[in-house]
Amino acid sequence: MMRVLLVDDEPLALDRLKVGFNAIEDVEVAGTASDGVEAVEKIRALEPDLIILDIQMPGRSGMEIARALRPEGHRPEIIFVTAFDRFATDAFEVEAADYLLKPVAFDRLRLGVERARRRRALRDAEGQVAELGATLAALRNDARAAPAPAVESPYDQGIWVPGRQGAVLVPVSMIDWIEAARDYVLLNTPLKSHILRARMNDIEQRLDPALMLRIHRSHIVRIGAVVGVERPGKGALRVVLSDDAVLQVGPNYQATVEAVLKL
Repeated sequence: MMRVLLVDDEPLALDRLKVGFNAIEDVEVAGTASDGVEAVEKIRALEPDLIILDIQMPGRSGMEIARALRPEGHRPEIIFVTAFDRFATDAFEVEAADYLLKPVAFDRLRLGVERARRRRALRDAEGQVAELGATLAALRNDARAAPAPAVESPYDQGIWVPGRQGAVLVPVSMIDWIEAARDYVLLNTPLKSHILRARMNDIEQRLDPALMLRIHRSHIVRIGAVVGVERPGKGALRVVLSDDAVLQVGPNYQATVEAVLKL
C-alpha cells in the first residue's frame, strides 16, 4: 500500500485530488496539508511514500520543500501539480516523478502514481540492480565478438533534456509516449517524465517514423509500446500502451494509425 500526502493551498483542489485517489488501487491518502509549513510537518510525522505537491503556496513553496528532502533514508516520490508550466524544468531538476497541470485529469494522475510506484520499487531493489549491472559489465568485457558497423540514421537516437547538473540524453527507445504540455513536451519513460521546451511538430520531425507514431496533435507514441487498441464508439479509436496509458487517436491521424498498426 502506497501512503500519499496531498499538499495544496486550494481546498477545491485538495477535494478533487481525494476524489481522484478514490479510484486508484493500493493507495492510502495518509494526510493533507494546505501550506508549505504544514507540509513539512506532515512529511516528518507521516513519512509518506508519495507527495502530491502544489508549487505556489504560502509559507514554503513546493519547490523549496522538494529541494529540502534528504536524498538518503525514506525519501518520498514527488508529483507536482500546478496551474503554471513555467516551473516544469525546475520540477524535473529535483527528480520529480511527474508534473501535472491543473485541472488534473484523473487518468493522468493514475499514470503518474504508477510511475512513482515503479520508481520506488526500483529504488528498493537498487542493490540488486547494481549487482546485475556489474555482472553485465563483466560479460561485455569478456565478449570477443567484433561490434557491428554503425549505420548512420538521419533521425535522433536520443533527445537531450535539461538535468540537475547540465543535460541528460534520453534514448528514444526508452520513450513510451510524448505529450504536449503548453510550451513544453513531456517525454514519458517507464520510470520518469522528462521535460523539454519544444513544439510537437519539431520533435516529430526528429523522430524515426518507423519507431514513433503521431496519433494526435498532443501525442506521439513509440510503436513498440502499443499493446492494444480500443474502439469506444463509432469512428473513435484509442491506443493502449505498456504503461497502461490510454490515449485518444485524433480524427486526422486515424487512417495513418490504422495503416501502421495494420488494424
